[in-house]
Amino acid sequence: MKSLRKSHKLCVGLTGGIGCGKNTVARLFEALGVPVIDTDSLSHQLTRSGGQAIAPIKAAFGEPYITKTGELDRALMRQLVFSDAGAKLKLENILHPLILALCEAELCAKAAAPYVILMAPLLLECPAFLALVDRVLLVDCSEQNQISRVASRSGLDETQIRAIIALQMPRAERMARADDFISNDGLCAELDEQVAALHRHYANITN
Repeated sequence: MKSLRKSHKLCVGLTGGIGCGKNTVARLFEALGVPVIDTDSLSHQLTRSGGQAIAPIKAAFGEPYITKTGELDRALMRQLVFSDAGAKLKLENILHPLILALCEAELCAKAAAPYVILMAPLLLECPAFLALVDRVLLVDCSEQNQISRVASRSGLDETQIRAIIALQMPRAERMARADDFISNDGLCAELDEQVAALHRHYANITN
């Protein structure tokens, strides 16, 4: 997978379904000294009080979707986009160009690093983000593990979690489109070993 932008030596796109462990894997790469660009973090930056996305979101969706403190009402927006595909697309059309611009700026700022991780849950669904990466790293686990992990951290019930999973790219399609894989169904030590092996592999590619 060829990146359109080569201000960096190698950009690895980290993705996976909800509850698969993307954040855990990203932290392990960070512990090895690898810069990580987190699109979810950038999205929160854009939708906090005073963020660039607040005004266009308010114009598109109305006052109820902005809290009294001036940030996006994430719970209300989540409820809307999960039930309305048109609203989901409208929100993505606001957020994605802004997130993309921040990703490009961060990639330029990290150009001296041997390689960079770009963590994006919707990487495979978004051609503009996919164009930034050279390889796709998929974190994968069983659906039952997805459900149990999300339930433990979010309070959502199984029906709600399955509905979220159903909205995401099917697991088999993610597997078919990835270049590299991490299985997160085992022990923490096994996860550490997989990340360490990939770290060596990516470092060799850049050398």
